[in-house]
Amino acid sequence: MLKTLKTSTILLSLIISYSCSNVENKLGLGPEGVLLVFKEIGSYDTPGYACGVYVSGNYAYVAVSDWYDNYPWEGRLYIIDVSNPSNPYEKGYYDTPSYAEDVYVSGNYAYVADGSAGLRIIDISNPGSPYETGYYATPGYAYGVYVSGNYAYVADWDAGLRIIDVSNPGSPYEIGYYATPGYAYGVYVSGNYAYVADGGGAGLRIIDVSNPGSPYEIGYYDTPGWAWDVYVSGNYAYVADGYEGLRIIDVSNPSNPYEKGYYDTPGYAWDVYVSGNYAYVADGDAGLRIIDVSNPGSPYEKGYYDTPGRAYGVYVSGNYAYVADWDAGLRIIKIAP
Repeated sequence: MLKTLKTSTILLSLIISYSCSNVENKLGLGPEGVLLVFKEIGSYDTPGYACGVYVSGNYAYVAVSDWYDNYPWEGRLYIIDVSNPSNPYEKGYYDTPSYAEDVYVSGNYAYVADGSAGLRIIDISNPGSPYETGYYATPGYAYGVYVSGNYAYVADWDAGLRIIDVSNPGSPYEIGYYATPGYAYGVYVSGNYAYVADGGGAGLRIIDVSNPGSPYEIGYYDTPGWAWDVYVSGNYAYVADGYEGLRIIDVSNPSNPYEKGYYDTPGYAWDVYVSGNYAYVADGDAGLRIIDVSNPGSPYEKGYYDTPGRAYGVYVSGNYAYVADWDAGLRIIKIAP
């Protein structure tokens, strides 16, 4: 089985004792003296380890990996009904053949980055009875996925960025790829560009995908940490950079990106989601950190919530942040009155 830095880092940290908080308020104080209060209002304890989350409509789709518990299944897509966030419940699930690392939902399909089993396409038109409609076995290890139009963009570890045509979900095929210099973990597509979080010292890579059959790199910025994930909003790419926290990269000129600002989170930045003036960072043992990025050159922490597990993935929808919290499952945090 493929072992990666991601796996090794987490397994090592699992043996380190740490304290976790239960459902309680956490406060954050910005430079203006404005206090935000965050509160967990619901949770669902998925078996295994919650790695990624995507919310669409009344459902949260949670990618779960399981290395040694509950044999023989190794990965699972959980579909959680969150129509009442204070009382989420399981609507359905689908067992994937490898380790489910990430998920993206578009229309009636959930696209799962399933480790050594590549991209799995799950029909979720009936959330209570999902089933696999197609798959593509990528050559690397599928960590991240983003869907735009007829294409699924897969961050495929040492195999770089793979572009899969999913116009026919039952018969997906690779139309193009770009071999990034590092280890592709996260990907975000905006316009004609795919932004790849390329760990291992390669930072943020910007790939022109205007012709999906012939993608090429147009620019890059070598972040100081280990780039795990990226979210693009406006002229900025927000990179979850491991021990180097949140890095904010100006990508207004994709051929010449530069760092505009950063915030050194107290934990290990695995994932990031941007909504409005805030970046929500899944920060490992430090839980969910909420960073004010209204001035990208001078971001600051507005508040936080210390989840009981290890914050690994985050998705924001409406007044709630949904956190894939490793061995503590799905946590639902209220982030607005």
